[in-house]
Amino acid sequence: MEIAGKRVVVVGLARSGVAASRLLLRLGAGVVATDAKSPEQLPEVESLREAGVQLALGGHPLDILQGAQLVVLSPGVPGNIPLLQEARRRGIPIWSEIELAYRYCRAPILAITGANGKTTTTSWLGEMLKAGGRKVVVAGNIGIPLTAVVEEATPEHLVVAEISSFQLEGTRAFHPWLAALLNLAADHLDRHGSFAAYRGAKARIFANQDSSDFSILNADDEKVRSLGGQVPGQLYWFSRQREPDRGAYVKDGYLVLKEPRGCWELCPVKELALPGEHNLENGLAAALMAYLAGTPVQVIASVLRNFAGIEHRCEMVAEITGIRFVNDSKGTNPEATIKALRAFSEPIILIAGGRTKGSDFGEWARIVKERVKKVILLGEAAPLLQQVLTDTGYQNIKKVFSLEEAVVEAYKAAKPGECVLLSPACASWDMFTNYEERGRVFKEAVAQLGRGRK
Repeated sequence: MEIAGKRVVVVGLARSGVAASRLLLRLGAGVVATDAKSPEQLPEVESLREAGVQLALGGHPLDILQGAQLVVLSPGVPGNIPLLQEARRRGIPIWSEIELAYRYCRAPILAITGANGKTTTTSWLGEMLKAGGRKVVVAGNIGIPLTAVVEEATPEHLVVAEISSFQLEGTRAFHPWLAALLNLAADHLDRHGSFAAYRGAKARIFANQDSSDFSILNADDEKVRSLGGQVPGQLYWFSRQREPDRGAYVKDGYLVLKEPRGCWELCPVKELALPGEHNLENGLAAALMAYLAGTPVQVIASVLRNFAGIEHRCEMVAEITGIRFVNDSKGTNPEATIKALRAFSEPIILIAGGRTKGSDFGEWARIVKERVKKVILLGEAAPLLQQVLTDTGYQNIKKVFSLEEAVVEAYKAAKPGECVLLSPACASWDMFTNYEERGRVFKEAVAQLGRGRK
């Protein structure tokens, strides 16, 4: 579709919607942007107005569709709101923000999706490619919208994109050269309605691939493995537990790459930069994708050993009187928190809670009972999480009203050699703008605690 001169409606004005609006303006479109929030809640809208965007705020009036030839949807906006239903009735195409970005991207895309581990794997892969001498743009669900950077990517670049199920819902032509599905779990069922719909959205990452592309799956995840006969690209696997025909796996304590023409040891598992079985999976996936993109094996091995990790994902914040404080604010579902809990061997005081996303907390509660000394709960989900825990017989629970209070209570409960872990197992939207803000508040509360102990 030629965008210049077209009337385009952008729905949702968080980061992705703002970036999409600006790209559309540069492409010569007439842009109408709408959000259910008021202008006071949207700090960037005034700059959009000054740039020539027509705004409809505080709701989504149907009359903005008059004359529209395209709707671009931000990932945070549900696909069933009346405005979108009316757009479908009128036959107006609806694209996700990454679909718009893809249509104007000149560089090959390496796309990563999954319930957990997307950000770590995306960042790790980006570092491997850069260390191998490639020009790299890292964007997507990782915090930098794809539409904000797509114009800077030349054909000589590689675009490494973290992609969510929300973004994949609205794709049509989106076609990554390499696409990886890391894992599947019952996440975002409040949005998708069923696990089957969620799985279908994730699988769209492979929809437009062909035999010149690479499709990468987790052989250890049964729900992912079942897609093996359906992906159209050249199929590669990564696994902690089995040896694939071709892919990345663990053998005799080493991370190994395997192709029909040979095998290459990368580094010992014990030398991997990030702890935990989940990070072993993330490292295998990143290494495999970097290899398929042409990165030398020795470069991949070095970055596996030296990667510093990402903010808000099992991030070491401080040690105060022998107690470690770890920020895993990005743990927004039970499965992510389970992975974090299994990454630590010391006694844990867990800070959890927020807004649920339709998740099942049964397995989470069982793991908490096994591994956690005390749980500090906050947010909308606190009563639910308390009930799920008490149903297992777990009793060492305290409910608080703020994250700052949670940090203080966790410190009181901890002893030297133990760990205070923020891993909420829930979304942040009941108390914070996003998980990043929640993580920053946690880190500031820990810093304040440290200053008070000097």
